[in-house]
Amino acid sequence: MTDRSNPRRARGGQKAMALLVAMAFPLSAVAGCAPIPFESTNPIVIAGDPPPPPPKPKPKPKPKPKRVEIKDNKIEFKEKIQFEFNKAAILPESDSLLTEIAQVIKDNPHIKKISIEGHTSSEGSDKYNKKLSDKRATSVVNWLVEHEIPEEMLEHKGWGEERPLADESTEEGKEKNRRVEFIILEQDVTKKKVEIDPETGEEKVVEEKTEKQAR
Repeated sequence: MTDRSNPRRARGGQKAMALLVAMAFPLSAVAGCAPIPFESTNPIVIAGDPPPPPPKPKPKPKPKPKRVEIKDNKIEFKEKIQFEFNKAAILPESDSLLTEIAQVIKDNPHIKKISIEGHTSSEGSDKYNKKLSDKRATSVVNWLVEHEIPEEMLEHKGWGEERPLADESTEEGKEKNRRVEFIILEQDVTKKKVEIDPETGEEKVVEEKTEKQAR
């Protein structure tokens, strides 16, 4: 019961009552007040095992380098087409490589004509080497024709030892010079004229034409 006869005492009682209300109801329970963060020097102990960490993402496998590629006017491959010693017969272990080469030719119809060119090291006579390299180039042409490459788009030539890639003074150099190359003689090249839309920044083809390019 408030003592109305003593205003000072009444105000003191009101303050005491307000303090008791504040202790009973924290500011976070009062509408419009921000929550009071918990602060303590004592650690909080939570019973039980923590959840396992998330599994690490598996690294993406690196793409395998292409075995056969078209570069400018050549069909390039790092492996070699293997032949019987001093003969033009293709060894069976080269079938998979030739299969991939044939597939690349089929997948690129812009290629119109290819020259299959054989090369040898300098061992043996010039005449023999040129004949052997031509026979090996012919064997490759025949293999491709048997695997659905049109004969009319293939030519062959044997250069013998005339066009070495490496020094003939080492066995490594001689081995590098024994090779078969695929030279693209004719292909269709598509040229496009492109404009940039100033508003969207996107490219727009305004002109496109295909030209035959010969080596």
